[in-house]
Amino acid sequence: MSEVIHIYHTNDLHSHFANWPKIKALLKERRRWHEEEGDACLVLDIGDHVDRSHPFTEGTAGKGNVEMLNEAVYDAVTIGNNEGITLSKEELNDLYVQADFDVIVGNLFDQKGDRPEWAKPYQIIKTTGGTRIGLVGATADFTPFYKRLGWQLTDGKEAVLQAVEEIKDRTDLIICLSHLGIKEDEYLAELCPDIDVLLGAHTHHIFQKGKEIGKTLLGAAGKFGYYIGHITIDLADQSKTAYLIETANLHAIDDSYNDSLLEQGKQQMNDIVFYNEEPLRAEWFGHSQLAELFGQSLMELMKADCALFNAGIFVEGMPQGEVTSYDFHRMLPHPINPCLVELSGAELKEIYLQSLNEDWPHLELKGMGFRGVIFGKIVHINLKMVDRRLYIGDQLLIHDKIYRLATLDLFTFGYFFPSLKRAKKTYFMPEFLRDVFSDFFHSKALK
Repeated sequence: MSEVIHIYHTNDLHSHFANWPKIKALLKERRRWHEEEGDACLVLDIGDHVDRSHPFTEGTAGKGNVEMLNEAVYDAVTIGNNEGITLSKEELNDLYVQADFDVIVGNLFDQKGDRPEWAKPYQIIKTTGGTRIGLVGATADFTPFYKRLGWQLTDGKEAVLQAVEEIKDRTDLIICLSHLGIKEDEYLAELCPDIDVLLGAHTHHIFQKGKEIGKTLLGAAGKFGYYIGHITIDLADQSKTAYLIETANLHAIDDSYNDSLLEQGKQQMNDIVFYNEEPLRAEWFGHSQLAELFGQSLMELMKADCALFNAGIFVEGMPQGEVTSYDFHRMLPHPINPCLVELSGAELKEIYLQSLNEDWPHLELKGMGFRGVIFGKIVHINLKMVDRRLYIGDQLLIHDKIYRLATLDLFTFGYFFPSLKRAKKTYFMPEFLRDVFSDFFHSKALK
């Protein structure tokens, strides 16, 4: 068999659209080149193209991202956790209705065990040269979050292995679209030598010239559209090569593109939530009226005894006058869900003391859904220490009593408070922090 196959791949764009015009132009140009030469060309995205921290994505519920992928003529994608758990089940089921590409994800099912109509465990594509290319894919394990949204998530590696087993005798090449992360990818490559190319994502890693594990070539293109991956397979000599194209070195096309999308998003979210009598400032290193009101909104939603969160979640303050959904998005752009944690008094005191860490306020946090600048000081609502004794409101804490703490999902991942990872908790989904805060003011305005 003699054919040259070009594979272009992107991942973890996270709605950073500044480089998208350059990415789209290159992908369309390269496809034209290769087709003129008689070579095959595949364009793939490995998930987290969507990120609701961008107003355009928020305003279109991700459908604007899908239209972008259509315009760039993608052949297939898999989903990341931003597609999977930051949209409601209804929104995700509706996301790909107009997609001109296949969505390959083998480990996602509804609560009845049925695969969603828009998802495929694999797809076999036949090139003009007759090469049969099998695509398999899976997404990262966020089981508690998927469960709250009405989904079932199975083991990603097992789903890929099963799909490969089903298609390996019917294909000449197998490409895996993996939003599992670098460690899982490396292990999967060792487990399954039948995978010829494994394209990775989720952990935002970079392989400048790919990485070979056995017979498998791994590719990864970082994040935010900084790179486009290009893998070339020459079937005549059985060679595989990989490299990254840095978008910063590509010719600028439309510097106003992202500004245009921001404006579109703003227009989509111009509904007025309420009228604010006076501006409320965001204070990253201290208590504020804005934080106090936000804490009240969390406690009211969850019927909690107290609340704890970082002041840096407020990227901006609240303006005076008519406050729109766009204003709430600017204040709280993060794809972070509220979470209720049940703790004994002794455990709550431990959390309180840990939260006084003096290194945290100036931390430039990246990831875990945080889209702010500075982590900020931990804010305590209805929770205070007096003479080394902790009070819930005006009541002295009782060590063996169970308390309900309203907080953010990012604090349950184990990085800041290891004990919260093991604690009994309830995630409130699909609502984000801005939704809770907006609903709080809207309900007050109606009274």
